[in-house]
Amino acid sequence: MPEGILDEDKMVSVLIDIHIAEGLVSTLPINYDSSRTMYPMFEKEVFRKHNVVDSVFHRSLEYYLANPKIIDRIYERTIDSLNVIEKSGNTKETDDLPQ
Repeated sequence: MPEGILDEDKMVSVLIDIHIAEGLVSTLPINYDSSRTMYPMFEKEVFRKHNVVDSVFHRSLEYYLANPKIIDRIYERTIDSLNVIEKSGNTKETDDLPQ
């Protein structure tokens, strides 16, 4: 794996929180324009929580997207984790995100 790319475990952890943040913003009783303004704040909190620079995340995402078998595995793990979180009602992943 090239230098400056998140490993698969870290990528999965960040993606879980990114998807939770997207879901949270989409449930807020605000209009679309406001949600587009709010989402970057949530995303910034996800990166802060994981101590990841946004450019490293985006570079890592591009790297993994160019490798279909790997990105499939990463998203399978991400979706499995999100399903477990949803079924358990556990919001542990978003504890550090603004409410």
